[in-house]
Amino acid sequence: MGGNFDFLRSVDKDLYEIINDAERLYRGEFFEQCIGQTRRFGEHLCRKVLGKNRTNEITFDEMLATLKDKIGNSEEEKELINDLYFLKKQGNDAVHSATVKHSGMNALECLNHAFEASINYAVNYKKANEDILKLIFDTELLVTENKSKKTLSEKYTQAKEKTIKKNTAKKTKSAAKPKTAKKQSTSIKSVPQKAGVPTFWIIFGILVITAFVTVIYILL
Repeated sequence: MGGNFDFLRSVDKDLYEIINDAERLYRGEFFEQCIGQTRRFGEHLCRKVLGKNRTNEITFDEMLATLKDKIGNSEEEKELINDLYFLKKQGNDAVHSATVKHSGMNALECLNHAFEASINYAVNYKKANEDILKLIFDTELLVTENKSKKTLSEKYTQAKEKTIKKNTAKKTKSAAKPKTAKKQSTSIKSVPQKAGVPTFWIIFGILVITAFVTVIYILL
């Protein structure tokens, strides 16, 4: 069994114990408490980085303000400040919130920021082995306490292949589904023929007879 912060045990045992408790709280789904614990971790880390530069600062906010003024402007230092500010804000929101949000995603994000801050602290302030910089936060390790056997690139490739297979299966299923042909009407309705002599010929015959009779009458 282990955690994402095992490397910190040999660097700073006190910080390790604090953040290790945060991971345990996350596994127990005590997300608000986990966020509060990461804030505590950030405050103690800030105090340690500040070191001799600390004067009469008491609150986390005061120490962060002093730290921001005292340290340099390198990218690593800026990232550390940003990580610590994030932990402070999220921790304050969790502690002072009137409702319990059960925000698992926020807790996970706080652990990620604490992870980055602890690596920064270990390498740049405690002169730990730079191989620590290669470490990647492992969500599977966080949840199961068992390190994932697959690298991040392997997980990405596997997820990508799964998505491709899923899309291919959908297309194949769609292509295999027979289309229902619409029935075409080919029948032609025939108009029934009327029985007997058409009316036209009857009228025509009467006119002819009338004209013939008239001619004979005139001749006589």
